[in-house]
Amino acid sequence: MNTCCFLILTAGLACSAIAQEVLPKVAEGFEIDGHKAFLYAAPQPAVGKPWLWYAPTLGGVSLFGRKMYFEAFMKAGISIAGYDLGEVRGSPASTAKFALFYEAMVKRGYSPKPILLGQSRGGMMTLAWAFRNPDKVRAWVGIYPVCNLASWPLKNSKAQTLADFAMTEEELVAKLREFNPVDNLKGLIENKVPMFVVHGDSDVVVPYEVNTGLLKDRYTAGGGQISVKVVPGEGHKVGPSFFECQELVDFVLKNAAQ
Repeated sequence: MNTCCFLILTAGLACSAIAQEVLPKVAEGFEIDGHKAFLYAAPQPAVGKPWLWYAPTLGGVSLFGRKMYFEAFMKAGISIAGYDLGEVRGSPASTAKFALFYEAMVKRGYSPKPILLGQSRGGMMTLAWAFRNPDKVRAWVGIYPVCNLASWPLKNSKAQTLADFAMTEEELVAKLREFNPVDNLKGLIENKVPMFVVHGDSDVVVPYEVNTGLLKDRYTAGGGQISVKVVPGEGHKVGPSFFECQELVDFVLKNAAQ
């Protein structure tokens, strides 16, 4: 190897090492209305300062620990943030509090159209905000997301769900169509919000058919754009199928660049 090639290679490796080191290792924390927000700011923000709004955020943004996703988004100039409201389930009241977080991020100079990523119950949190604010959403992503209030929320998380809505079960069921994201997709379709979901077909916690499957059927029927990757034989777990999904990364990068 001649001296010139060696110097170029060495410089490239040095730049790579520096880029790796400057990725944030700790989130910036700030408070909004008595609740904590967390922000991993991309070292070199892309044009328009795109950001990924991740939920659930409970004491921190766990997406930080998903190496493939975190590094891909950071290096693409996409910041990652979340807001800890605890175990909320998409009520109008908690959605209004999430709006305070959105407004705070926009005031910090971030895009007025974030990409929302909901994992499991975070799907309900983000979809509930999205359908009430369809003009403020760049795209929506789900990792085995809860999309249907009648499924996991009212079957396996009833106490937290009723507490968030401040209703009895009878009252909530009577108004389910008013509050349920899968019954309120028109605004997202009209605003041409694209969606991507990865979900296992053997998920017994958040069953595919009554969550992502139902969302896909209704979104497609209304003319919406949604891509779903069904993982055969896998359920509700942390694993490469869900946290090293190249299609998910490609979807986020494509939509953040728009």
